[in-house]
Amino acid sequence: MRCTNKFRMITSCISTVLCMIMLTGCGNVAYVFPYDVDSNVSSFNVLAGTGEDKAATFAQDLCVVTGDNTGDGSVDMTQASAAVLFDVNNKEVLYSKNAYGRLYPASLTKVMTALVALKNASLDTILTATNSVKITESGAQLCGLKSGDTMTLDQALHILLMYSANDAAILIAENVGGSVDHFVEMMNEEAARLGATNTSFANPHGLSDDNHYTTAYDLYLIFNEAVKYESFNEIIHMTSYQTTYYDKDGKAKELTVNNTNRFLKGDFQAPENITVIGGKTGTTNAAGHCLILLSRDVSGAPYISVILNSSASDVLYPEMVQLLEQINK
Repeated sequence: MRCTNKFRMITSCISTVLCMIMLTGCGNVAYVFPYDVDSNVSSFNVLAGTGEDKAATFAQDLCVVTGDNTGDGSVDMTQASAAVLFDVNNKEVLYSKNAYGRLYPASLTKVMTALVALKNASLDTILTATNSVKITESGAQLCGLKSGDTMTLDQALHILLMYSANDAAILIAENVGGSVDHFVEMMNEEAARLGATNTSFANPHGLSDDNHYTTAYDLYLIFNEAVKYESFNEIIHMTSYQTTYYDKDGKAKELTVNNTNRFLKGDFQAPENITVIGGKTGTTNAAGHCLILLSRDVSGAPYISVILNSSASDVLYPEMVQLLEQINK
């Protein structure tokens, strides 16, 4: 009988201690509840009508396309697969055709290559070429890099963005990412971070691959991020670039490149009161003729425009002129 009573007393004590632990927690550890009912954007205050603020949305600083918007029909985009024009400051869609259609981007890919490089390396980083820079695809734009050649990231970005050299893209990818494959992973991670959810990169240069695609809208998201870098803006605005890099034996190699953008070359003129700052060109058999631009009006306000898969260069640029004319309307 005594043993039974003692057992009951012990059991009772244990139960009491467990209850205290459950009610008070262990020791003096403070548990922070992440939801604050007093927040101006809490569901309680919003429903009660006392919340005056709104939670920031992902696209609060972005243009959002809800469908095709071809305006008054003055833009003839019948020979292009997709086109968009955005008023960056006012977050306004001035024109859109097939903004979310998946298409090959050709060398417009290199905008992302430059963006990832700028985010992950300094401009004075020394890059060394390997045998991977040897690209044998017919018609591929090359600056003639050889294994062992060295140059800075700044030099490589000029050659990449102005001349669209595919071997320069490989040079950047291997040195910044450790390998081309890892750099491509970095490109896709950055695309996801920017909300470019209809984009898949398979290489850093844009030569055709079934798993390499994007959209006009996703390219706007990527370009909109890239133009936040002063060095990017400076490079895309240059008409020509002359530099010296070195081979594996330290011998100097001279290189001069011209911008492939025909607005900057003077072949085509932007509409009155519009200045083309620069952008990126892209052409492959699969992607057609592509162009992305940063332009400004007379007040300096920025606009981003994209055309994908136009039928020819002499068609693409007049199409872009028509698109930019919408800024003045």
